[in-house]
Amino acid sequence: MKRFLLYFLPSHFLPTVSDNSNTDRVTVSDKTNTQLPALGDPIPTIAELDTSLTRHSTEINTQRIQPKISVILPVHNPHIPWMHAAIDSVKQQEYGNWELCIVDDYSEDLKVIQTLKAYESPQIRIRELHAPLNISGATNEALRMASGEYVVFLDHDDILTSDALSEVVAAINNTQADIIYSDEDLIDFDGSLTTPHFKSDYSPDLLLSHNYITHLVAIRRQLVDNLGGLRSAYDGAQDYDLLLRLTDDPERTIHHIPKILYHWRKSDKSTSLDPMAKPLAEQNARNALIDTLTRRNIDGIVKSAGRHHFFSIVRAERNQKITIIIPFRDQAELLRRCITTIFKKTTFDNYEVIGISNNSDSPDTFSLMQEISEEDTRIRFLEHNHPFNFSELINLGFENATGEHIVSLNNDIEIISWDWLTTLLQHSQRTEVGVVGGKLFYPNGAIQHAGIILGIGGYAGHSHKGRPSSDDGYYHRASLIQNVSAVTGALMMFDRHVFETVGGFDTSFATACNDVDYCLRARESGYLNVYTPNAQAYHLESATRGYEDTPEKIARFKEEVARFQQRHKQLLSKGDPYYNINLSLDSEQFGIAPALKHLFRDSN
Repeated sequence: MKRFLLYFLPSHFLPTVSDNSNTDRVTVSDKTNTQLPALGDPIPTIAELDTSLTRHSTEINTQRIQPKISVILPVHNPHIPWMHAAIDSVKQQEYGNWELCIVDDYSEDLKVIQTLKAYESPQIRIRELHAPLNISGATNEALRMASGEYVVFLDHDDILTSDALSEVVAAINNTQADIIYSDEDLIDFDGSLTTPHFKSDYSPDLLLSHNYITHLVAIRRQLVDNLGGLRSAYDGAQDYDLLLRLTDDPERTIHHIPKILYHWRKSDKSTSLDPMAKPLAEQNARNALIDTLTRRNIDGIVKSAGRHHFFSIVRAERNQKITIIIPFRDQAELLRRCITTIFKKTTFDNYEVIGISNNSDSPDTFSLMQEISEEDTRIRFLEHNHPFNFSELINLGFENATGEHIVSLNNDIEIISWDWLTTLLQHSQRTEVGVVGGKLFYPNGAIQHAGIILGIGGYAGHSHKGRPSSDDGYYHRASLIQNVSAVTGALMMFDRHVFETVGGFDTSFATACNDVDYCLRARESGYLNVYTPNAQAYHLESATRGYEDTPEKIARFKEEVARFQQRHKQLLSKGDPYYNINLSLDSEQFGIAPALKHLFRDSN
């Protein structure tokens, strides 16, 4: 398996988005419409918090596989009413085959152990430590008490929704997954729910950027036991270290439930409120990543991604030749600017440039072509004087390329980052990667492209389009290396083997959908596509060909979109795995789906 290429369809080619978000597909638990108590208020039961049940006991009992779930709960100096709420959230689960394994890590308040003892039962087992072991040690002691096939981790001040375990068991029945995780939100100090995190399906590159999985997570207990449990050297990031070790095996089955099953409480002792509440946690997360690179034989370093607890893996690149393909039609000064920024801002020197003139007729253009090719032997020009077909132009460039990796580049691109080629090459050289794309900005600095989301407007849209350049995006995703369904052909890299495996660009997509189609065919061939925010450029967007605004162009665009929708209708119906069905398809802004906005304070 390997990689592939794609051309980017400028955003003006995308259809106008109407109010067509698939809100009927939303699967967020209705238990999120919950007003939890503030500190000092009475703690209601979980049954009182739930407004309705989404699953009846008869349905739960018909599950073919009904494994025991061991809920692991380490406790240390908790606020007792919050601990009550955490334990009660387990007791009131719809699914009944569970056990709760609680270890008190030498709490100073005697009322803690007294309170815990009152809960003791055949399903709830309590162990009191007489010397502190800290979070990993206490969790491991709870794991030793566990007898379930799967373990679920719960913090002593957080809450499970009442359908959390039934949803996990349904996922086990449907997928037999080794690791299962869900969406989550935060409980604010006033008890309201806020900041829902509607997550991507499993993204190995995003997991190397930060622990986006966090809560709720259920794991086959045998796998945790095989790894020796949690490691105390990584306290504060012990769960991240565990997930990284579990996912060393690329064949590990990982399933995401796109539904909020976990309420994470804000507190002054939690990183949910203050990223530096646990100062060693960030360093231990970095250490866990360094250890992961060593285990996986990845030659690279771990750098900060600009915020606490977020990282960027910088991989060593091989000195493989790169061919940059630039289709253009006239616009001599635009072409000059594009090529000049390549020559001036590219630190990697093993590359060639192939410019492909498509029906140019300006003397200035041909004069520039001669001037540039005489000044630098790394650039040469071809002519393709046929009706515009972006796919044909990229395929022609590939046929004439001598590089092992190919870059598709629009002539209205101006390079920003000096290491843009090496940043792309770091991922294109990975055997599991198909296409890698960068981050594009409008001339005014706003984000134009940070990956492509399937389903926007019934087709596709550019992630975080229009946000300010300083905006990190939804849970910082505009600034993190991650897997995406597609990237734009305006700036993307793929290697020769992927292109040949996928069969090149489909020439039936002359102006629209060609890059997204190519990316999706690479995914179908088993490759991962990667977005990196570290390869940056300005994109003037369709400065050469203009907009699809004539009747003929509009008709052609609609025909190509219809063919794309038919070819990829199964993917479009399922939704983008790297987006989330609880997020709106009305825009590229990662807004909450309209049907859910009322559930959360501060939703936008």
